[in-house]
Amino acid sequence: MGEVRASQIREETPVKETMALAAELCRHFYGLGWVAGSGGSIMLKVEGRQLFVIAPSGVQKERMLAEDMYILSTDGNVLSSPSPKPLPHKSPKCSDCAPLFLKTYQMRNAGAVIHSHGLESCLATMLDPRAKEFRITHMEMIKGIAGHGYNDELIVPIIENSAHEYELTDSLAEGIAAYPRSTAVLVRNHGVFIWGDSWISAKIQAECYHYLFEAAYKLYQLGRDPADPNHGPIKNLKSSVSHIYSSLENGTNEAHRERECYPSVMVLDIEGTTTPLSFVTEILFPYARNHVGNHLRHTYDNEETQLDIKLLQQQVEQDLNEGVPDAQPIPYNGSKEDLISAIEANVLSMIESDRKITALKQLQGHIWRSGYANGELKGEVFDDVPKALSEWHSAGTKVYIYSSGSREAQRLLFGNTNFGDLRKFLCGYFDTRIGNKRQACSYKEIFLSVGVDDPSDITFATDVLQEAVAAKEAGLRAVLVLRPGNAPLDPNHGFRTVSSLLDI
Repeated sequence: MGEVRASQIREETPVKETMALAAELCRHFYGLGWVAGSGGSIMLKVEGRQLFVIAPSGVQKERMLAEDMYILSTDGNVLSSPSPKPLPHKSPKCSDCAPLFLKTYQMRNAGAVIHSHGLESCLATMLDPRAKEFRITHMEMIKGIAGHGYNDELIVPIIENSAHEYELTDSLAEGIAAYPRSTAVLVRNHGVFIWGDSWISAKIQAECYHYLFEAAYKLYQLGRDPADPNHGPIKNLKSSVSHIYSSLENGTNEAHRERECYPSVMVLDIEGTTTPLSFVTEILFPYARNHVGNHLRHTYDNEETQLDIKLLQQQVEQDLNEGVPDAQPIPYNGSKEDLISAIEANVLSMIESDRKITALKQLQGHIWRSGYANGELKGEVFDDVPKALSEWHSAGTKVYIYSSGSREAQRLLFGNTNFGDLRKFLCGYFDTRIGNKRQACSYKEIFLSVGVDDPSDITFATDVLQEAVAAKEAGLRAVLVLRPGNAPLDPNHGFRTVSSLLDI
């Protein structure tokens, strides 16, 4: 690009505004301690253009000006560079982070990426020098991370540092690919890369991540485990080994056997595993069926309900294209009542067919939330479930739920059971957004999300043979649960069976 064109592009209003914003954010981040000593950087995508604004390298961020910025194309070509400044300033140089920023855009369509050298991000990687992940759960600020809620376990991959930042590109790409739910990658003894679809999203998440990194560090100082839903005492290796030696000296290896009998990670199905099928078919489904119309009418103007409607419209359109029986067109331009009636008819058909689709499950979850809130619904679990969850929790086993019901519906059920709130025993929830429960790839995604070294460290309990087969194909251990009211199993299924979770 010629000098005239390079000069012109810097004068375009969207570009000028983005350069000014980048400089403003750099100065703000300096005040937070994220970009001291000329470290750290930022990339912002120009709104409506295939252009990026990137901060230069080696420049004091608190003195950053819009004119100091580089402008790059989405394929990494430098389209415009800042003019050199007199001594003692160094010649301008584009950030070494540029290849990493561009990789994040390519893999996650990031609209903004922040690279921080904040001390809390470094300390988060030092809590366990062997750890490949940072983990924390049950902290309010987790809600500020895209796709996460208070009860979720936040997992951030940790990659090893290198002498030059551009050398981290491949490792960063591996971390992004392996952790699809994460919007950050930590670099050991270095800092963190955080991204979002806009600068606002990236900034909010960066603030939340730094808060959570510091919280984890302080919890460690108190001897508390950030990844424990109750933030209980850290079960460190040294104390565990000492306990084993003490037991052996007393003539028994009971402690070792006790720890060996518990799985590292448990993943539980709900229907027919933790909860009677009858609760779902005779209570939850009828409740949703009887309240869908009124729910849509009373909450029609809510943003949440509008998103539910949009998702259902998309699903019905797909059903019509695929010739799904009983699918009925939903008018886009009709009256409110016509729209609600058409959606209600489709939802009733989906419930009748027990469709395992996100559009239906999300709406059902929102309807059930009202039922739990007003006391019309109470979650039901088998008698052995609370005790099994408590025992696993005490043994250090991490427990997750994987159900076709939405994550919100799962949290509602376990938060309002006939045995009280059981969510304190759970580390996270998976639903059909991670994949179909009868496909092995879904369980591979779970393996990549729960932080174990081998899929066989995970035990999946379900009442559905096809789900057990898919889990086994992904390398998980699978157990079939026999409960009253469950469908009979092929006697030659080849899986271990239990009639109580206490037998696992």
